[in-house]
Amino acid sequence: MTTRPLITPGSELGNGYGSVNAFAAVKGPGGARAFIEFLGHVFDGRETPEAHADDTDGLLIHAEVRIGDSCLMVVDSKPDWVFTPALLQVNVGDCDEVLRRAAGRGARIITETTPFYGASSLARFIDPWSNVWWLFGPAITGAPEPTWDPDTETEESEIHATICQAMRELRPPR
Repeated sequence: MTTRPLITPGSELGNGYGSVNAFAAVKGPGGARAFIEFLGHVFDGRETPEAHADDTDGLLIHAEVRIGDSCLMVVDSKPDWVFTPALLQVNVGDCDEVLRRAAGRGARIITETTPFYGASSLARFIDPWSNVWWLFGPAITGAPEPTWDPDTETEESEIHATICQAMRELRPPR
């Protein structure tokens, strides 16, 4: 009996997909096409033209955008679909630059670049389609790493407070 791993590593697939690939159902200003443009401006995302498919109602039923070595699949949310924000994490070389680009395209910054656990930095924003983005970047030179002790009752950290507040207030785009 041959045993194969349950999950196929992206490196074995050879088609540019990872083991897990995110899918964003976009509702809001300009729909999926505007969202794809946003991804290009903010993350240097590149749409795969041969994967682009419109549905009979003119809405985008499937697109694929390459960001670094990952694939984000995109679809227009149908009018009767419930709003479902994408929650996305991206590893970047410069959180501040990505925040600048995102804000320039209408995103709302919810967590400025801050030191994070594991000698890295973290920033977050909500795009105009109400998707929430976590950016992980290099450590901030000279900044102390945050500490957290779950056994002590302390005030909520700024890192935790900003995402909790943003998620409580998250609404469908207009």
